[in-house]
Amino acid sequence: MSVPKLSDEHRGEEILAVFDTAFGELLAADPAAFRVKFRKMAASAFAFYRGTAGLFYHDLDAEKRGGPFLDERTSRVWIHGDLHAENFGTYMDSTGRLIFNVNDFDEAYVGPFTWDLKRFAASVALIGYAKALSDEQITELVEVYAGAYRERIHALATGAKSDEVPPFTLDSAQGPLLDALRDARALTRFGLLDSMTEIREFERRFAPGGGSIELDAATRYKVLAAFDGYLETLPESSLDRPDSYRVKDVVGRRGIGIGSAGLPSYNILLEGNSDALENDVVIYIKQAQTPAVSRHITDPAIRDYFQHEGHRTVISQRALQAHADPWLGWTELDGAGQLVAEVSPYAVDLDWDDIDDPEEIAAVVADLGRATASMHSAADDTSGESLVPFSTERAIDAAIAADEDGFAELLVDFAHDYGARARADHQIFVDLFRNGRIPGL
Repeated sequence: MSVPKLSDEHRGEEILAVFDTAFGELLAADPAAFRVKFRKMAASAFAFYRGTAGLFYHDLDAEKRGGPFLDERTSRVWIHGDLHAENFGTYMDSTGRLIFNVNDFDEAYVGPFTWDLKRFAASVALIGYAKALSDEQITELVEVYAGAYRERIHALATGAKSDEVPPFTLDSAQGPLLDALRDARALTRFGLLDSMTEIREFERRFAPGGGSIELDAATRYKVLAAFDGYLETLPESSLDRPDSYRVKDVVGRRGIGIGSAGLPSYNILLEGNSDALENDVVIYIKQAQTPAVSRHITDPAIRDYFQHEGHRTVISQRALQAHADPWLGWTELDGAGQLVAEVSPYAVDLDWDDIDDPEEIAAVVADLGRATASMHSAADDTSGESLVPFSTERAIDAAIAADEDGFAELLVDFAHDYGARARADHQIFVDLFRNGRIPGL
């Protein structure tokens, strides 16, 4: 990608226009939440990049008409949509195994597989720059990622057995990935419940404060009605013990993170898999957003496949993530699609703060390349969804095989170009923000 030379003023107007499309309605509804979001984005170029998937796809828009390694099939695979170096972490799958893999599927959609790889590659360039790595070292890291992705895709495409490409678990992970899994294993459901709830009159209830909002009777009724609709979206295998879904308490919350600013959400406390108080479960209902990539994919067959954004998020996650959260489902509230999932006691994100040695960074990046390939290969004709009715790993493998050397070169060039663009954009954004140039704030 060759980044066009724009004046700071011109680029600033472009950034503001993209922000208005991506955030306008939510920002108008909750300016305070976006002040928090934008303060977090101002902290670093990487934080800015994390919060601006809409700007990224705006800049990639020209490629929707084609590009290297893209054909009718490889332009139409399930993608994560916001694949950067911090969107990886631990979860407990439906079989009870702790897994390290890609997480946060709010932006997932169907589109060109290279868009995920480019978004990740640029994030590597930003992390490498922040750690004072040279351009040559950043090039090597992106090449490592491309090589690991290529190797894993080829193995999957040529029929490698599942035990030859195992997921990252306590038995197979190494280095910082294993550290994250061990940290997750040390966490407990009781610890999560203790941080959010209290025992009152021999029953567990949400504790006041801590960001929770008490609901009025009308809102509580609407949330419980939405919860009933959610139950109908769960796989039959999730309904082994109907008492698990008995509601004990409901509170409201308001998202203020980089990705959830201004979105209303609710926490529901459930009985869980036994009468014991330490096995209670907390789930959340959160309004799902329009994914940034969808604004640049015009195929009506993709858009019309989904009932609403909550349905799109869940179907995408189930396609991309093997043995997904058994509590994962969708519903509607006030006419808007909602995502429903467990507030997991076992979620630990990959922490880059102490990953500084170039060799260790390279080992982690290689593992994330393998994880990316496994994710792309999961969501195809065997995923149970008809939207991608072909073997994605075979289609991607064939496309890369046509130009092995050019594959890594594409990602390296993009990483350097867009990394520089994101660093410049970050400074422009900070100046816009601190000078009161963002409308509504």
